[in-house]
Amino acid sequence: MNHAMSNGASSRPGGLAAKRALDIVVALGGLVLAAPVLLLIALAVRVCLGAPVLFRQRRPGLGGQPFMLLKFRTMTDARAAAGELLPDDQRMTPLGRFLRRSSLDELPELINVLKGEMSLVGPRPLLMEYLPHYTPEQARRHEVRPGLTGWAAIHGRNATTWAERLQQDVWYVDHRSFALDCRILLSTVVKVLRQEGISPEGRVTMTRFDEEVGRKV
Repeated sequence: MNHAMSNGASSRPGGLAAKRALDIVVALGGLVLAAPVLLLIALAVRVCLGAPVLFRQRRPGLGGQPFMLLKFRTMTDARAAAGELLPDDQRMTPLGRFLRRSSLDELPELINVLKGEMSLVGPRPLLMEYLPHYTPEQARRHEVRPGLTGWAAIHGRNATTWAERLQQDVWYVDHRSFALDCRILLSTVVKVLRQEGISPEGRVTMTRFDEEVGRKV
């Protein structure tokens, strides 16, 4: 089947316009309404972790083109005697755990949405160094803008395997529509309130995709 034929309403100009309008309205409204919370979190991060308050990292966007993702910092920069960063679980702070558990660390991504670098709904932006490891099918996740949340996020989030997660991303690419986006947003609210699928069992962050690939070859 021609993938362009399976993309539904979002592949048509009207669907794309509706999606972008939703992105702008929700992102702008969210930033305005959450301004006191954003300020409070920024102050807490500054006091507990120091500067910078925001974590910035290049991530692949639409077509794999890089953009600068914004999040609140959740980990220290503590290093071992040799100079390398300590493992994630040793650098994670109590404030960071709370921010991740509540997904409040991702609020600055609304700025990315407002700038058009991200969408409210789409595959999560992963790391640039993962790009060479995707199969051609998995790489199709970059045919749409990355999202604050997505189909994979409401079906296990970070607690699923990479294979499942990337398969769900491609499923979204082929079935995306304005109605599906609304459904995903509503389901995301429930998932966040229940704090489900934040990280794999026994870990504070997800296993790296390139490490998982390396174990298979």
